[in-house]
Amino acid sequence: MSLITSPAPEPRAAFDRISLRRLVLIRWVAVAGQALALLVVHFVLEFPLPLLPAFGVVACSAALNLFFAFYHRTATRLGERQAAYFLGYDLLQLGLLLYLTGGLQNPFSILILAPVTVAATILSRPPVIGLAVFAVVIITVLAIWHVPLPWRDAPPMFPPQLVLGIWTALVVATAFIGAYTWSVAAEARRLRDAVAATQLALAREQRVSAVGGLAAAAAHELGSPLATIAVVATELARELPPDSPHMEDARLLLSQSDRCRRILAELTQQPADDSASPYERLPISALVEAAGELYHDPRVRLIFATTGAPPEAEPLVRRSPEIMHGLNNLIQNAVQFARREVSVTIFWDQATVSVEVADDGPGFPAHLLGRLGEPYLSTRAGDANHMGLGIFIAQSLLERSGAELTFDNLVEGGAHVVISWNRANLEADARTNAAA
Repeated sequence: MSLITSPAPEPRAAFDRISLRRLVLIRWVAVAGQALALLVVHFVLEFPLPLLPAFGVVACSAALNLFFAFYHRTATRLGERQAAYFLGYDLLQLGLLLYLTGGLQNPFSILILAPVTVAATILSRPPVIGLAVFAVVIITVLAIWHVPLPWRDAPPMFPPQLVLGIWTALVVATAFIGAYTWSVAAEARRLRDAVAATQLALAREQRVSAVGGLAAAAAHELGSPLATIAVVATELARELPPDSPHMEDARLLLSQSDRCRRILAELTQQPADDSASPYERLPISALVEAAGELYHDPRVRLIFATTGAPPEAEPLVRRSPEIMHGLNNLIQNAVQFARREVSVTIFWDQATVSVEVADDGPGFPAHLLGRLGEPYLSTRAGDANHMGLGIFIAQSLLERSGAELTFDNLVEGGAHVVISWNRANLEADARTNAAA
C-alpha cells in the first residue's frame, strides 16, 4: 500500500473568482490614507508638495472606484486576470505618487509592498510573479528618477549608498513577502479544499446509510401487506373456474406479489444495506467486513481475522459513516497496491479496539512516512484521477470517531496501518446513539 488516494475530479482553483467589493474597499482605504498624508505633510508639517498633480493621481483612483460602484454590482467577482490588472493599476498609481514626493527617499515608499502582498493572498503564482516583477521595475525607476523630496530649505543630499540600500531592502522584501504570503495562502486554500472534500465524502456516506436504512424499513413494513395480497390472490386463483376471464388477472397479481417479496428479501440481504440505520449497533468485526466488502479486486485475496482477548466479549459499535468511509478508503488503497494479499485484523481487549490493515505491496515511501496525513500528498501525482486526498479524508473521518492512526512499513515489505480506539468511548458512543 502506498499513499492513500481517492478518485476525485480535478479541483477548481480557489482563486478563480475575487470579490470586486473587497478590492474596491482596499483602494478606498488607500485613497483616504494618501489624501490625508498629503494634506498633513503640506499644511501641518509645512513641507511644500506638488498638491495639484499629487491630488490628480489620487483622484484617478477615486474616480475609478466610483466607476466600479456605479457600473458594476457590488457582488461582482473578478477573474484572476482582471484582479491582477486591478492591483497592477494600484502599483502604478502608488509609483506615480511616490515619483512626485521624493521617490525611494519618501518613508512611505514601503507601501509599494501592499499590492504585491494582497496579490499573493488571493492570486495564483504566475500573476503574483508578474506583479512582483512590475513592483521591482517601479522601485528601480523611483531610485533613479523622481521629484526631489519636499523640504523647507534646500533638500538634503542622500548618499547613493543609502538609496541603494533602500532599493535592495524593497526588492528583497517584495520577493520574500510575496513568496512567503503566497505559500501560506496557498496552503490554507489547499487545506480548505481538502476539508471540503472530506465533508463531501462524509455527506455521501451518510446518504448511503440513510438510503440503506430506508430500504430495510420499507422491506419490513411492506412485508405484511404483500403477504396478505399473496394470500388473497392465491385464494382467488383457487376458487375461480379455469375458464374465468379473471383467472389471468389473479395469476398475474400472485406472480407480481411474489416478485415484490423477492425484491424486498434481496434488499434486506444486501451487505451494504443490512446495517439499516446508522445508529444500529453491530459487532466490530461485522462493521469492518462491511466496509471491506464495498471494494473488490479478483486478483487480490482479502483476508479478515479477529484476535480478540478470549475473556472479553466482542464490542458492539455504531455503524457510523465516518468509520465506514475511513476504513473503506484504507482497505481500498491496500487492495490497489497489494500484489496478492491484504489482511485486515481486528483486535479488542478490555481497554482498546484496533484494526490493522496490511498488504504485500511496495509500502509507503520512506521519505514521506512523516508527512502522511497532509492533503494532496500522493505517489500517483501524474494520474489525473488521484489527488492525494484519500489518506487525509480517511484520517480526518476516523479521528472524528476518536481513532488514532499509525502508518509504517512491515519488515518483510508492504504497508501497515493501525487504527485504534478507546473501547469505552467507542461503546459509549454506540449506546448513546442506540438510545437516541
